[in-house]
Amino acid sequence: MSERTIRTNLISSVRKNGDALVASIIGEVDLGNSPVLRAALMDLIARHAPKKLILNLRHVQYMDSSAIAVLVEAVRKVGKPGQVALTDLQPRVKGLLEIARLDTIFQITGTEQEALEK
Repeated sequence: MSERTIRTNLISSVRKNGDALVASIIGEVDLGNSPVLRAALMDLIARHAPKKLILNLRHVQYMDSSAIAVLVEAVRKVGKPGQVALTDLQPRVKGLLEIARLDTIFQITGTEQEALEK
């Protein structure tokens, strides 16, 4: 991650892969820290203008509605539904997205590689 990126312990790594930006998010994301995640993601999107944003959520055990709002905002900033992929979801997080029917606006894949190939 470059030094200009807003520092957060919620994003463990960021890399470019062609037109895609891949970021790994870690930890629980809730009302207390979702503004930090929002600022970091919006900064990354503004600086890199990715055609696709891939968020690896392997190490996110919990997220609440404020975290989901951040992800939905990322969809609006990147472009259109399907341009933000969520990978490696924990069952609890995947269930939350499915219950909220948000699996229709995010591309949900098992791995980062699958998201890159779609």
